[in-house]
Amino acid sequence: MTGDPHADRLPAGTRIGRAALRVADLGETTAFYRDVVGLAVLDRDGDEAVLGVGDEELLVLRRDPDAPERGPTDAGLFHTAFRVPSRAALGEALGRVRDRWRLDGASDHLVSEALYLDDPEGNGVEIYRDRSREEWPLADDDTVRMATEPLDVEEVAAAAGGESGEASDSSVDRVPPGTDVGHVHLEVTSLSAFEAVYVDGLGFEVGMTGPDVRFVAAGGYHHHLGANTWRGRTRPASGHGLAWFEVVVPDDAALDAVRTRLDAVASDGAVEFAVEEREGGIAVIDGDGIEVRIRAEPE
Repeated sequence: MTGDPHADRLPAGTRIGRAALRVADLGETTAFYRDVVGLAVLDRDGDEAVLGVGDEELLVLRRDPDAPERGPTDAGLFHTAFRVPSRAALGEALGRVRDRWRLDGASDHLVSEALYLDDPEGNGVEIYRDRSREEWPLADDDTVRMATEPLDVEEVAAAAGGESGEASDSSVDRVPPGTDVGHVHLEVTSLSAFEAVYVDGLGFEVGMTGPDVRFVAAGGYHHHLGANTWRGRTRPASGHGLAWFEVVVPDDAALDAVRTRLDAVASDGAVEFAVEEREGGIAVIDGDGIEVRIRAEPE
C-alpha cells in the first residue's frame, strides 16, 4: 500500500471486545467463569449466558450440544486472556483458583504477570495484570520484549487486598471494574496466512515473533492477538470452543480503513478468507474458520 504510512495500521485505542465460546454444558461453564474467573452473569436464557463486569459484556457462552468436540488437529483458541487492573486483583484471582479450581501455570512475561488454567471444557484461560508501560523492556528494533519466567505466586498472593492485605468478600468473588479481555491467543495452521489477514488486512502491527509464534498489536501494546503453531494444528476450527471474538476500533473511519485493507488483501488472492457485513460492523472468517468481528466504539 502507498500514501499515508499509517493508513495500513490500526489506530491507538483499538482493543479486544467480547469473546464467545460454543459449549456443551452451559451451567458448568457459566459457573466456572463466575466463581473462578470472577465475572458477573449479566444475562442468561436457556441457551446463552453473557458475563462481564458492571454493564460491560466480556464473554458470551452459547450452548450447542449437537456440535462435536474440538478435534486434536483443529485450529481455534489457545486462550482467552482476562486482564485485571492491579496486582491485588491478580492475587485475588489466584485465591479463587486455588480455592475452587486448579492452576496449570504461572509466568512472569516482563510486561505482565499471568496465571493459566483451563475451563471445564478445555478452553484455555489466562488471567493477567500488566506492568506499567514504562517498565516494559524493548528489543533492539524497539518492539516490546517479552519472556516466560517463573512467577513468584506467593508474592502475588500476598498482594491480594491491596495495602491492607485484606479484601472484602465481594472483591474476592468478583474481578474489579476495569477488568477486560486484554488479548486473545489463537492456534492456527499457518502463521503467514495469519499475518495476511490480521496484519495486512485488519492492520495490526507485528511485535515479538518466533519460528512458531506471532504477537500483533495496535497502539504499541505488547499484544492484542497471539498466534502459534506449537501443537501442529492442520484443520480449520470446528465444533466446541471459540465461536468468535471482537476487535473494537475507535471510530467509523477506522472501520472503513479495515474494509479497504481487507479488499486489497482479498484482491491479491494469496490467502482465502470471507468478509461479511454485519449490523454495526463486519465479520471476517479466516482460512482456519476463526471468526473475528470488527466494530467501532459506540458514539
